[in-house]
Amino acid sequence: MNPLRRWWLRRRHGGGEWGALFGPAPAGEWVSLDLETTGLDTRRDAILSLAAVPVRGGRVVLAERFETLVHPGRAFDIESIRHHRLTPADVADAPPLRAVLPGFLRWLGPRTLLGHHLAFDTAMLDGPMRVVLGFALPNRRAELGQAWLDHRRLADPHAQVDLSLDAIAGELGVPVIARHTALGDATTVALCWLALQARAK
Repeated sequence: MNPLRRWWLRRRHGGGEWGALFGPAPAGEWVSLDLETTGLDTRRDAILSLAAVPVRGGRVVLAERFETLVHPGRAFDIESIRHHRLTPADVADAPPLRAVLPGFLRWLGPRTLLGHHLAFDTAMLDGPMRVVLGFALPNRRAELGQAWLDHRRLADPHAQVDLSLDAIAGELGVPVIARHTALGDATTVALCWLALQARAK
């Protein structure tokens, strides 16, 4: 979100129930976010699971994670199931996203979001947020892929860089944990972020 838009939202909503979201982001802390969804169309597909893991003090703080299944409110096909291994039965009793969002946002606060293809994840959240709360996610964002690209191009401006999560993790010597699960991917991204910061130093 650009600074002007964030300023406007803070002026409009900063004094209300969700004012904490617009406070200063804690320095040196990120929240690694990942979603599993029914597909890749941000207008028609729905969220099936959400996981977010704090990164603070050089550690991935799994004990403080936020993790939930989400009822998508729609059917999804076998291709979706093959990708994330979640079936309709797995999410049948899960809460809908509108019930999940308030608790997630109170947990998140103003912390900076971290992710891999984070723009997709935030786009999947922004539409429902506008319906429920009247505004999109205002949090600052850090994209692992862009940070990795910048790091590689600093060493070699003409480098051909594979920006897949598996490739980034392999280059950084980070284990890929439970790929294509929200918690696994959020944790892998968090570990890659710490490894990249250490390498950059």
